[in-house]
Amino acid sequence: MLIGLSIRDVVLIESLDLAIGEGLTALTGETGAGKSIILDALGLATGARADAGLVRRGAAGHASATAIFALTADHPAFAYLDEKGLDYARDEDLVLRRQLSPDGRSRAFVNDQATSVGVLKDLGALLLEVHGQHETVGLLDPKTHRGLLDAFGGVSVGAVGVAWSGWRAGRTKADDLRDLAGRAAAETEDLTLRLSELDRLDPREGEEQSLAEERALLSSAEKAMADIASAQDALGGDNLSGRLAQAYRALERARDRALQAGAPAEGTAMTRLSAACEAVDRAIVEAQEATAAIDNVAESFEFEPDRLEKAEERLFALRGMARKLNVLVEDLPAKRAEFAARLQAIETSEDALKAADKEAAEAREAFLYAAEALSAERRAAGDALAKAVEAELTPLKLEKAKFRVTVEPLPEDRGGPAGLDRIAFEISTNPGAPFGPMEAIASGGELARFALALKAALATRSGGPQPLMIFDEVDQGVGGAVADAVGLRLKRLADGSNGVGAQVLVVTHSAQVAARGDAHWRISKSGDDTSTRTKVEPLTPAQREEEIARMLSGAEVTEAARAAARALMA
Repeated sequence: MLIGLSIRDVVLIESLDLAIGEGLTALTGETGAGKSIILDALGLATGARADAGLVRRGAAGHASATAIFALTADHPAFAYLDEKGLDYARDEDLVLRRQLSPDGRSRAFVNDQATSVGVLKDLGALLLEVHGQHETVGLLDPKTHRGLLDAFGGVSVGAVGVAWSGWRAGRTKADDLRDLAGRAAAETEDLTLRLSELDRLDPREGEEQSLAEERALLSSAEKAMADIASAQDALGGDNLSGRLAQAYRALERARDRALQAGAPAEGTAMTRLSAACEAVDRAIVEAQEATAAIDNVAESFEFEPDRLEKAEERLFALRGMARKLNVLVEDLPAKRAEFAARLQAIETSEDALKAADKEAAEAREAFLYAAEALSAERRAAGDALAKAVEAELTPLKLEKAKFRVTVEPLPEDRGGPAGLDRIAFEISTNPGAPFGPMEAIASGGELARFALALKAALATRSGGPQPLMIFDEVDQGVGGAVADAVGLRLKRLADGSNGVGAQVLVVTHSAQVAARGDAHWRISKSGDDTSTRTKVEPLTPAQREEEIARMLSGAEVTEAARAAARALMA
């Protein structure tokens, strides 16, 4: 719902802030007072085409228009904002703003985020409909007719969407297999060659890292062996153990002679001699352990003379194959499995293709069956909608006109999740005249009334959030009972005959239409020889009565006109 409109320096409006409520709002005033400026400003804020002529003469800067909308949490505008990556909060108002420079350039904003005029236009299409003598935006666009008819008839396209997705997946699978079969001869030779190369190479997971580590170790092994040999020489090998054993035996003999000579066993000399024996004994054991450890190290560094060369050749072969296939070395095993699977698929592709073609054919039949059932539902809904619209035409002085909904089949290749139908709303304005699009057949005065009749018929069944509806002089050229019928239908739209109220703005010269309004704005001009301004006044009930009386009587408002105005308002 539109809750606010701010206008700055647009044509004859210098500054204007309007608060807009629910229901039907009537805009009245003398011809040329500037009623269309309000709609032009709203169009500016919602992406309509604009030129520099909208900038007020004498304005210091640019013209601007800001439209503020309060939306329900499930409004489709939020999905569009998501698609465009624009920030918003579902519990806050949506603010559309546009600035227009005197040179015709404009800037667009959504919630103060700079965007394109195209985004404003797309949002405007989701938020409002404009129906006037010279244009109808939204409702009469043929692109919207299928959705409008489906909503009116309560038609569900879910089954068709599922069937179409299955058919599309089946076609894609069959096409891929057919393409594979077409490339099979050339690809088989190449795959066989590549797979045989990988089979001979036999790459293994983690092999590159282990080879790189081995290569680094082997490269330094020669110097390591020299250092180990130096360690062996320093220890003296078996000579060291022999000399230590000889020393131990000498110390043992010395201890025996001392004891024979009567030296006390617990004396200082004997204690020290025993300690020396023990120390040499430990040295013998540790020398043997050290020698064995060094020998073990030496054995671990022993390798075949060409082992380094073989490791390097293997590593270079793996990396060469990876470059050839444009993959990492670690991906070679997976590539080998992929080639094998592709060869297997080619070998079995003929049988797989037959099966895929059969599945696609069955999916196509399922889609066509579901689409035909949907078409039948739409034709029935179209007949019902035509009757409902024609019931609205006579009170609107369009009794000679006819309305129909055409449901034409589309070629299979243009089908989709919504079926195989082209939906169009068409009219014939006179008996015997051919049917055609409303905007092409109806005159300027008739077009908005056709839109009103169609909208009134659709509103009897269509649920969900309704856009702001704007009718610009929908009552042009009619009066009396017809004007009253126009006002009644506008009021029904605003009240929501289907339980879902809407917001309607109507620019009118008809007292019967204005009297139906929930709110009433009077547009007038004021100024002098040097400047003119448009003024918008929300009217009180008493002011409404006076304005409707003026519309009935003209320049001089009589008591009879006031009484008639009170009767209309009642």
